[in-house]
Amino acid sequence: MGVEGCTKCIKYMLFFFNFIFWLAGGVILGVALWLRHDTKTSNLLELKFEGAQAPSTFYISVHILIAVGAVMMVVGFLGCYGAIQESQCLLGTFFACLVILFACEVAAGIWGFMHKDTVSQEMINFYDSVYDRAISSTITDQDKKSVAPVLKVFHETLSCCGKGLGTGFLTQLTDKFGMTDLCPSSGTTVNCHNRIKELFSDKIYLIGIAALVVAVIMIFEMIFSMVLCCGIRNSPVY
Repeated sequence: MGVEGCTKCIKYMLFFFNFIFWLAGGVILGVALWLRHDTKTSNLLELKFEGAQAPSTFYISVHILIAVGAVMMVVGFLGCYGAIQESQCLLGTFFACLVILFACEVAAGIWGFMHKDTVSQEMINFYDSVYDRAISSTITDQDKKSVAPVLKVFHETLSCCGKGLGTGFLTQLTDKFGMTDLCPSSGTTVNCHNRIKELFSDKIYLIGIAALVVAVIMIFEMIFSMVLCCGIRNSPVY
């Protein structure tokens, strides 16, 4: 025999929430892997210019997310098994893991909020350095072949051209006169600064929403695991 009454209800509720938690871990792992291998971001973040790699802050966040998703799946399985087996040891271990995960998530959330504009700004700075060098090399006719392909990847990937304030239009003019080949084949003059902000801001908001949902689930799980653990301890069958 096991726990009875309300404690038994808590047991199955904890199992249900743990199953959702396990699924959420799988979803986060899948989303993180998608972010890591997304064509647009990988095309930009794997660029090299004069020996310098594109800013990797975004990839650091994604790698942390991959680790969190994997740990969540392990912890979710531990919670499910502990609830079904009514094991105080497993439930206590599960609760400790949840507390650590929750603390890490809060810390990561604070760090992410404080640096939410860092990723896009770093990439914008990298783009500006490539763009300025490409334009100057066009005028001096030096290093054109080494710089232009890097800038072309930006423009084709994001379907944009220029830093704004007429630079896209001017770059299109130099393309038409055969001085450069930098703007995308679509002929757009959309500001690349805006495109970069949209690309990374959308993904960061996606990460934030996923983290918020998981945090709410974790709070319920911590409550249920402690209630179930106390119920098992006080149950007359143990």
